[in-house]
Amino acid sequence: MMMNYLLFGITYAFACVVQPGPFQAFLFSQSITHGWRKTIPLVFAPLLSDLPVILFVLLVLTNVPHEVLGLLQLFGGMFLLYLAYNAYQAWRAFNDTLIPAIARKQTVLKAVLVNLLNPNPYLGWSLVMGPMLLKGWGENPVYGIVLVAGFYGSMVIYSVGMLVLFASARNFGSRVSRASIGISVLAFAAFGLYQLWSGVAGFL
Repeated sequence: MMMNYLLFGITYAFACVVQPGPFQAFLFSQSITHGWRKTIPLVFAPLLSDLPVILFVLLVLTNVPHEVLGLLQLFGGMFLLYLAYNAYQAWRAFNDTLIPAIARKQTVLKAVLVNLLNPNPYLGWSLVMGPMLLKGWGENPVYGIVLVAGFYGSMVIYSVGMLVLFASARNFGSRVSRASIGISVLAFAAFGLYQLWSGVAGFL
């Protein structure tokens, strides 16, 4: 069971990191401007910006009936399938300007702010990670810890890899980035179906 939560965290982190968004655009611009080595500190921004989101979501979710968590899993499954569709659209229309350059001064504080104002962490923790964490914690607190550690540890590693990829984009071209988005389509779709199945199974 513990491996299931670890694999979920690791794979879901990959799908989130390669999904185009404001934070990825910020990392892209900084890696191109300053190089990937100087941009590495920014990949830790989600560890700071997500903390209030996590605390707020868990405070709410721990005070709702069990049936509400089941409904959230169903909505989470549909949300993940929606992300899979968006990733598929991005994969089909991929070009070198898919992630626009954003001219900003390189600071961790600004990276935190960019991610804090990004709706994806709120949706992800409300509909996917939050219910999954509570489910794992209820079975065994170690499962919840493994889920969160696997998710954020993998997110940092994947983000560093994406920085190197962004900085080397002129050498590798866009095919590697497009392939990564294609993999995220499969990951989001698989997680969406899993969440739907878990939600239905909970009611049955």
